[in-house]
Amino acid sequence: MNHTLVFNPVDRGGKVLCDQTMKTQPILWITLTAGALISSSLAGTLEQDFGHPPASYRTRPLWFWNGPLSKARTTEIMESSRASGYGGFGILPAQHMSPTFMSPEFLDQYAHAVEEAARLGQKMCLYDEYWFPSGAAGGELARQFPEALSQRLDLTMEQVAGPMIYDKALPPGTLMAIVAMHSPTLRRMNLTSRGRDGRLVWRVPPGTWNVMVFTCAPDGARGLVNYLDPTAVRRFITLTYEKYYGRFGAHFGSTIDSAFYDEPTMHWVEGGRAWTMDFNRKFRTRHGYDPAPLYPALWFDIGPETAAARNTLFGFRAELYADGFVKPIAEWCQRHRIALTGHQDQEEVVNPVGLCGDLMKCMRDQDIPGVDQIFKYGRGSKAYKVISSVAYNYDRPLVMTECYGGIDAMPVVNLYKEAMDQFAKGINLMVPHAVWYDTNQVIFQPELSYRTPPYAAELPAYNQYMARLQRMLQGGRHVADIAILYPIATLQAGYRFGVGKPYEGGIVPPEADYMDVGEALALNVRRDFTFLHPDVLESRCSIVKNELRLNHAVNHEAYRAVVIPGSRVIRWADLKKIKSFYDRGGIVVATTRLPEGSAEFNQDALVRKAVSAMFPGHNTQPGADPAKPPYLKHSNRKGGKSYFIPQPTAAALQAALDDALPVWDVKFDEDLVVSGGNLSYIHKVIDGRQVYFFANSSDVPVNTTVTLRGKLRLERWNPVTSHIEVQPVEARPGATRTKLDLDPATSIFLVGTPE
Repeated sequence: MNHTLVFNPVDRGGKVLCDQTMKTQPILWITLTAGALISSSLAGTLEQDFGHPPASYRTRPLWFWNGPLSKARTTEIMESSRASGYGGFGILPAQHMSPTFMSPEFLDQYAHAVEEAARLGQKMCLYDEYWFPSGAAGGELARQFPEALSQRLDLTMEQVAGPMIYDKALPPGTLMAIVAMHSPTLRRMNLTSRGRDGRLVWRVPPGTWNVMVFTCAPDGARGLVNYLDPTAVRRFITLTYEKYYGRFGAHFGSTIDSAFYDEPTMHWVEGGRAWTMDFNRKFRTRHGYDPAPLYPALWFDIGPETAAARNTLFGFRAELYADGFVKPIAEWCQRHRIALTGHQDQEEVVNPVGLCGDLMKCMRDQDIPGVDQIFKYGRGSKAYKVISSVAYNYDRPLVMTECYGGIDAMPVVNLYKEAMDQFAKGINLMVPHAVWYDTNQVIFQPELSYRTPPYAAELPAYNQYMARLQRMLQGGRHVADIAILYPIATLQAGYRFGVGKPYEGGIVPPEADYMDVGEALALNVRRDFTFLHPDVLESRCSIVKNELRLNHAVNHEAYRAVVIPGSRVIRWADLKKIKSFYDRGGIVVATTRLPEGSAEFNQDALVRKAVSAMFPGHNTQPGADPAKPPYLKHSNRKGGKSYFIPQPTAAALQAALDDALPVWDVKFDEDLVVSGGNLSYIHKVIDGRQVYFFANSSDVPVNTTVTLRGKLRLERWNPVTSHIEVQPVEARPGATRTKLDLDPATSIFLVGTPE
């Protein structure tokens, strides 16, 4: 993992902590008190670093310790890997390793590696587990703290016909709720207080009733920690992070600059029903009322309140997951002068409710959001923009990818293709899934080291290329005209226990098109965007004239258009702000299905009224007449425009956007179709320059023109050769037009300054 870390002087509550103007070049930071940062510059000018990238920008692979360890062998691998262009390692203890994980002998071997890294000028990232997923401490958590293991929610249900006396023993576990639901009307009765001394005694009224008993029971699958409980997670910290710190704490904040967690998710618990015995108590503290009557919505339709009930309960579980696992580790890392990165499992799944609760919220408190891209080229492509948008939403400068593992006979060119695709979507920190201690026992090919052809010969050039990409794209400010509302409300409303496979996302609501819409915008229409989390839209965005502005110290963005992706349910607070944006002249695009229900209780009518005001006549299907555009358009007196696209193909999205705004930040002047890869871009402001990264990862050459908003002088910077030359331009009204010629699997930077 690259050790060049960029942090801004804003704490997690948005308060400015220092008056110093934030530099966009990388800085190394030391935490003195919570949120107070002192930084020192490590970089030269952009041109200097592009020509000769500092070693701090080189990639740092995961190093799988999968064999008998020896200090001599460790030194040999580290020295040779340094010659291959790697800037350090993240040590991942794995199968076949000896000595035993976390034994004194293991820590002695690890200490040697850290000391060698310091001698060689390398940096280390602290991987926090034996193998993965994070949270078991190599089995020690189950042995030492069994009470800290995962818990699950169970349902025991019986249908009865009244009138009668119901008298039954309660199932084992901590009682969370007892609810009787009348089958014909879905009327619910909260019977929780009647569960006494291990029994439920209830005089059943006339009619057919489903008696549901909800209990929280120990689960402990795979020996994993209760991710919803920060007290349990702190037990895990004592067995891993604290032990490392106790053995070589002097290297924290210098040679060891970061930590890495790997693949925690709730799907490891039976049925994905991760829960915690403190759920009700914490819920009452947060919301001020008893959640027990809402519990049936976790499994069943309970009538008009279903969507709001699921948003309330699954939304609170997502908060507990974010606060329970990532937050305490992030806080520990800050106190010990290192940054936290890592990634969830299954980020590419459309519905994260049964996995991590909320893919954006769960990384809210970590310094470097991350994604896992292994097994095949482009597998996680639809998730890249979600992960990079986490950084934009919470003003983080770095976005990590763990890449290249699990691919037999991977073509060498894919080293570059993967990097281009991901960096054009906002990722800017590459962690190759790469080096193995014992090459005879490699579990996930390819082994990317000095020992393994055909990669060995390419690694020095690859790492030089990656160092240039990371110098150019880390930190700074992202520029995009479009915000896509992250539709967590409709995802939570559509999810329930007991259906589908949690590992695959359980239920994916049919209207949930946001990843497909994002992919079409990024790779076909080629208009960049940011996924905007509802919390952030509500708390950190303001409307200025006809722009929606994301207000951050560093990554402030201004959106000309807001997309409401297919949604049956939406938060009323967010729709109200989007409606205000539209009323002041903003552009609003909706796809597939318009919202009709609220994530909050008793707000459905307000949602329907606002939707009807922005999208009148939305029940009419556009596109029936080939002479008409494939969308329904409406305008208001302030110049606001709305577009409803029931079938959001790339062509339909492009037609609506071209109609909505004559000049976009970046526009490809021809419709291009490529194969074997992608043509994509990103625009950032770095060191006061307009930096455009254009990537052609496809197998065909690209010869086209692009129009960039504003009058610019451009230079063409080649990340392979470091050559810089003047880029010819053609002035257009309010814009700059230039030719873009890219061979297959090549990329280029266009660096602009205003005329």
